[in-house]
Amino acid sequence: MWTGRKNVTGITCSDRKADTMIISERIFELMEKKSVSRKQFSEETGIAQSTISDWKRKKTNPAADKIMAICDALQVTPTQLLTDGAEGAEGTGAAVEAEVDYMMVRRGSEEYILIDNYRKLGKGSKNRVQGYLQALAEEADD
Repeated sequence: MWTGRKNVTGITCSDRKADTMIISERIFELMEKKSVSRKQFSEETGIAQSTISDWKRKKTNPAADKIMAICDALQVTPTQLLTDGAEGAEGTGAAVEAEVDYMMVRRGSEEYILIDNYRKLGKGSKNRVQGYLQALAEEADD
């Protein structure tokens, strides 16, 4: 019987390679490395402790809508969580962390409109905007 839920990685524990982890395993590994208890993690993410226990017991993954809260609590990017922090390191043996920061803004807010308009600009105009913003920030520091 299909329940409508699917393992996010698309593979089950029995058929995955030994060197790959499901997302929930990475979460528990990060929690351990950062000395974050399940109770702390539950409080920071708003995810019930019973749900967190289910991930471990049933070898399931969190729902997609919980990823950002999980990343915030563990202080990692979604890319680091989903790729085990090793993207771009194939063949080198070295883990590479993404230089990515995620920010959420409400659609229609001043910030959203600013970002949306900025994305429409050409390279020269973007450079001018960045220069102007830097000058404003320096002025605000005085």
